[in-house]
Amino acid sequence: MSLLTVRDLTIELPALVNARQARRHQGQPLVNGISFSIAAGEILALVGESGSGKSLTALAILRLLPDTLSITGGVIELAGDNLFERTERQMNAVRGYRAAMIFQEPQSALNPVQTLLQQIGEVLVLHKGLTGAALKTAVINLLEEVGIPDPRQRLSWYPHQLSGGQKQRVMIAMALACEPELLVADEPTTALDVTIQKQILDLLNQIRRARKLGVLLITHDMGVVSEMADRVAVMRHGEILEYRPGDEFFVSPQHEYSRQLIHSLPRRDFRQPLTTPEPLLTVEGLKVWFPQRHGVLQRVVGHTRAVDGVSFQIHKGETLALVGESGSGKSTVGRAILALEPLYAGCITFDGQRIDQLSQAEFRAYRKRIQVIFQDPFSSMNPRMTIREILAEGMISLGLADDHQQREAKLQTLLLRVGMAVEHLDRYPHEFSGGQRQRIAIARAIAVEPDLIICDEPTSALDVSIRGQVLALLQELQQEMGLSYLFITHDLSIIPHLAHRVAVMSQGVLVEQGECASVMNQPQDSYTQALLAAAPVICTGL
Repeated sequence: MSLLTVRDLTIELPALVNARQARRHQGQPLVNGISFSIAAGEILALVGESGSGKSLTALAILRLLPDTLSITGGVIELAGDNLFERTERQMNAVRGYRAAMIFQEPQSALNPVQTLLQQIGEVLVLHKGLTGAALKTAVINLLEEVGIPDPRQRLSWYPHQLSGGQKQRVMIAMALACEPELLVADEPTTALDVTIQKQILDLLNQIRRARKLGVLLITHDMGVVSEMADRVAVMRHGEILEYRPGDEFFVSPQHEYSRQLIHSLPRRDFRQPLTTPEPLLTVEGLKVWFPQRHGVLQRVVGHTRAVDGVSFQIHKGETLALVGESGSGKSTVGRAILALEPLYAGCITFDGQRIDQLSQAEFRAYRKRIQVIFQDPFSSMNPRMTIREILAEGMISLGLADDHQQREAKLQTLLLRVGMAVEHLDRYPHEFSGGQRQRIAIARAIAVEPDLIICDEPTSALDVSIRGQVLALLQELQQEMGLSYLFITHDLSIIPHLAHRVAVMSQGVLVEQGECASVMNQPQDSYTQALLAAAPVICTGL
């Protein structure tokens, strides 16, 4: 008997809906009569583009759909137990205990005012009755299992004190706390670098075999699918197009859309280095140390060396990929260049001008020339502002396009340039998919016509086809505008197609840098070799 059985699941908007949503969906169900099953100890990968209905399916299994959506057909059974016949009180005994979920966005899923002990411990208190020392020991063991360093010291930490990858690991620890029968993992390794991703995937594999844990793995990473999935279900527009064993799927995909997904993986061809490199940004001996304070008087007793003596150069029209594990200091380097973190030591020179010693007022002129694209486009946008207001904000604050008609014309041109429509100007961020929001973030960055854009994991949350579109857009803009990129990423698969040079960072220092082909094909440092060895490899028959 299957552990999880989904038969003819249909999810629709109810009759009374927002008029715009009604026009957009035109009566088409969001999930349209899908069926699949998962056996104990099996991993089923559910893949497809943003908006295909993957996450809605996951939420329906645990009866977590918002009130604005209705399940109008189908049956979901967990070990023969029809979950649709259970009351909400009875479902509380299922969630977190028999079936658990790892959510896609740990920042929004974690409570910002609760410590790690409180958040992970909550499920152990509710379902296992643990308290006191036993509870603390159990939480420490879980944090150790998912690779959180110094877990005993981090029990009192809050989510904002963790990196993106560490937050995701905390989410995984919460999901595994009560040893559930079924794990629904919605993009569980999206924010993780390749070495931690491999650790987490190995951990999930080990646990699912030892506990006969059934896993519904929702992911856009085809490398993860290739290495992890026993079976693959390809989903598009609310329907399952292909449902096959994983090894057969990659050797001979049957549906045209499946072939498109595999073909959209980044190519392995390397970009040629610039023939006449001209320096734009030079970073020398950069140190960003955070003081460690202790006692009532909060005296400084030491420093956390987030960045410790980093040096590199970015040329005009060049892309430098900065790679490394979560917590290695990559994002801190970017924030230091943007004058968002104070320097402990070092020198930053931009186009011949030293900028690290400028006041906030003096640095204002460089806000136009150095822009940033953040990892999470949704949290980087004001949800109460329209796209028009979001794009115009930087132009107005920096004194560009003061004339209303000129500004409006430029806003329309910006959206068209990034593949969006003019009518999107009057919508709000929540009305767009993840890929569309990232395109808007790119439009905002190029609105002030910068010379350098710091891209902090801009494609980590995007599915494979949308990621390819965004990367192609960034390259196109680079050629049109002569842009330079500092591309911060943990996704090694995109580097050959994107970067001219690569710099590898570990524990606050650069361990290796050089031309992309040289570093990727003949890494000299053992850490770089470990990163490349941990990256998933796809073997296809195409």
